[in-house]
Amino acid sequence: QALYDAGEGKWGTDESKFNEILVTRSYAHLRRVFDIYATISKKDIYKAIKSEMSGDLEDGMIAIVDCVYSRPTYFAKRLYKSMKGLGTKDNDLVRIVVSRSEIDLPDIKKAFKDAYGKTLNEWVHGDTSGDYRDAMLSIIGPE
Repeated sequence: QALYDAGEGKWGTDESKFNEILVTRSYAHLRRVFDIYATISKKDIYKAIKSEMSGDLEDGMIAIVDCVYSRPTYFAKRLYKSMKGLGTKDNDLVRIVVSRSEIDLPDIKKAFKDAYGKTLNEWVHGDTSGDYRDAMLSIIGPE
């Protein structure tokens, strides 16, 4: 109710209330909050954030919601965005692969394949070259 009252339930948006709730509650609690929000609002939390916020604040709130629902899917999407189109966002690719390598990279690899139809290894192999490619594939490991 507090999220609804801070956004759709009033003129203007109380971003600090969204921030307070999204960054201080557990993922399990937030999943329940998002379900209840959809019942109260008739809009899911994604649509609410998109209609009430913009720019970096919107991006940050959407990232939190994505992580609440599925952290591996969130990172798979970030990896995809780092490699799609012309050129590779090397800093993003390296940061995600290295930082998640000992945490949940196998789950991210599965989410990546489920979402994009090819393995993370195939994407990295096609988007990188030389020692950089070898290092990245070594960290990612076999499929």
